[in-house]
Amino acid sequence: MLLRRRKFLRIGTAAVAAFVSRSASSGSYPNRPVYLIVGFSPGGNTDIIARIMGQWLSQQLGQPFIIENRAGAATNIATQSVVAAPADGCTLLVASAANAINATLYRNLKFDFVRDTEPIAGIASAPLVMCVNPSFSARSVAEFIAKAKASPGELNFGSSGVGSPPHVAAEFFKTMTGVTMVHVSYRGDAEAITDLIGGRVQVYFATLPGSIEFIRAGSLRALAVTTTERSAALPDVAAMADFLPAYAAPIWNGLNAPKGTPAEIVTALNRSVNAGLADPNLKARFAQLGAKVLPGSPEDYARLIGEETKKWRQIVEFAGLHVD
Repeated sequence: MLLRRRKFLRIGTAAVAAFVSRSASSGSYPNRPVYLIVGFSPGGNTDIIARIMGQWLSQQLGQPFIIENRAGAATNIATQSVVAAPADGCTLLVASAANAINATLYRNLKFDFVRDTEPIAGIASAPLVMCVNPSFSARSVAEFIAKAKASPGELNFGSSGVGSPPHVAAEFFKTMTGVTMVHVSYRGDAEAITDLIGGRVQVYFATLPGSIEFIRAGSLRALAVTTTERSAALPDVAAMADFLPAYAAPIWNGLNAPKGTPAEIVTALNRSVNAGLADPNLKARFAQLGAKVLPGSPEDYARLIGEETKKWRQIVEFAGLHVD
């Protein structure tokens, strides 16, 4: 009887120890700083979204969420670094519409965004906004088209990199309208906006979060948002569909981890992101930037990625764009 009791106690103690170990393991994430990798330079849309969400996650999960900007190759450098990182939840990608574009635009990628990453959560979506310098004579999309056709090849349009959403959106616009413009590529949204304000380029399909304060201050003139409806953040700015009914090119951001990241880490991050998207103060900050939050499960976010990849494939192929 004594031996059986001792055996029972040993088994019981082992079970309790295993349970405590599992509980500690699932509850210890993150136990060190987490890096949020951004594929664009500081000051642009994805960087702004990342910093807002990173601050929230730091407060919720008790570890620093550090923004690391790895600009270049339309986010492919940043994405590759996350794909190659350990699947421990401490290196995450702040993904964007660029990732959906690149699946079709680039012929020889060393990774597959859908196959090689774990979708965690959507964060926010927003339109792009067609902006010109206030000194430029066009005050509407129709006037801009007329101006561009009257001087083919003389207008420059900026982008936040070859293959970035602003670049593809502008190429889509060119294809639909028949205008000819010269592409000037920058490392990010902030640099392109700076040169647009300085008059070195004439038009830029800017991210709304990155440009909205300049529009409100009068440093930029917004001609249209790239959606089928007007933005609540800029109610006086026309929708591009008012001029080009088949045109739509909104953007989005979400959070992805390396493939194989444990489900409990994905769940913990998804729960914390969604808590932020439901927080009135955080929602108000996104709304001020013209962005709408994208709450949902990892499966919801995976569906969004699939739908966006299909949509941008059609736009890239329609505009005849490819990068080797």
